[in-house]
Amino acid sequence: MIRLALHALHEEHGARFGPFAGFEMPLQYREGLRAEHLHTRAAAGLFDVSHMGQLRVRGPDLHASLERALPLDFERWPEGEQRYSLLANERGGIEDDVMVTRLADEVRIVVNASGREKDLARLRALCPALSFELLDAGLLALQGPAAERVLATIEPGVCALSFMHARTYGVGLVSRSGYTGEDGFEISVSREALEPLARRLAGAPAVKLVGLGARDTLRLEAGLHLYGQDMDENTTIVEAGLGWAVARSRRAGGAKQGGFPGAEVYLREAEKGTARKRVGLVGEEAVPVRHGAALVDVAEREVGVVTSGTVSPSTQHAVMLAYLAASHPRDAPLYALVRGKRRPVRLASLPFVPKRYKR
Repeated sequence: MIRLALHALHEEHGARFGPFAGFEMPLQYREGLRAEHLHTRAAAGLFDVSHMGQLRVRGPDLHASLERALPLDFERWPEGEQRYSLLANERGGIEDDVMVTRLADEVRIVVNASGREKDLARLRALCPALSFELLDAGLLALQGPAAERVLATIEPGVCALSFMHARTYGVGLVSRSGYTGEDGFEISVSREALEPLARRLAGAPAVKLVGLGARDTLRLEAGLHLYGQDMDENTTIVEAGLGWAVARSRRAGGAKQGGFPGAEVYLREAEKGTARKRVGLVGEEAVPVRHGAALVDVAEREVGVVTSGTVSPSTQHAVMLAYLAASHPRDAPLYALVRGKRRPVRLASLPFVPKRYKR
C-alpha cells in the first residue's frame, strides 16, 4: 500500500489505518468516528484526501476536446468555476465521477483514487491532442461551519469564494467545495507546503483531523454517491439519478445534444426511464443496513439492493442509498434483509441532513 505524505502526522494524532484504493488511509483517530463526524457538523474537520488523482489538462482546442469525453459545455462557463461531471463508457455506464475546474489556460480534473490510472488512460484515448499531467501534489479538505473562519486566518481572500468556485492563492489552488454537505474548502497544495499547512490547520482550536470513516458517514447523510459502491461502470447516469450533471445543451434538444461516450444510452433512458432507480431510504429501527443488503416487498420478492448504509450520527436513524425497482409502488411496504431478518424501511427524500453550502 502507498503511504500518504502526512502519514507521520496521522500517527501523532492516534490514527487507525486501513487499506483503501491501494493507499494506507487514516480511518479514524483517538476520539472515534462519531465524535469526528459530529465535530465536522459543528465546527471544522480536516481531511487528508491526497490519495485522489489531480490532473492538469492543457492543449489545443482544450474545451472542445474535453466535451468529447465529458457531458459538459464550456461555453458561458466562467474562469474559476468548478463543476461535477461523469466519465462514461459506450454502454452508458459510469467509469468515474470527477470534479472539473476551468482556469485561465488549463483545466484541472480531480478523479477518484481507484480510477487514477484508468481515467488517465481513458481521457488520453478520447482526447489524444491534449496533455494530461498527473500532479504530484497534496489535497486537503477543510469542512464545516468554522472552515471559512479558520482558513481566512491564513488566506483572507477565501471569504470571497462561493460554492463550486476556485482561485489560486498563496497556499495553493483553493475551491469552495467538498463531499460532506457542509460549507468548506479543498486545497491543492505542493508537496513541500503540504505538511506545514496541514499542521497549521490542525492546530486551530476549531479543527479536528477526521478519517475516512467519518468522511463516509458525512457524505452518506448528504446523499452523495461513493464511486465503486453506489455506482460503477455498469450503472447508468439516469439509474444513478445524476442526469443533472449532464449540461443542458448536451441533453435532448440541446444545441450540443449528445456527443459524449454513452450519450445514446443516456438520451434513451432520460426519455423512457429505467427499470431501477436510485433512492434514499430510512429505517424504522436504529439498526445499520449495510452495502449489499437485499430489499424485498411484502411478498418477500427481491425488488432492490442497498448500496450504502449506516446509522446516522446526526439523526440516530438508519439511512441508506439503494437501487429499487421502478415498478415498486412508493407507498408499498418495503423491507431490508439483515442477517436473515426483515427490517422495515421507507423511502425518504435526499439529503438526509440539510446541506449548508455558501451560495
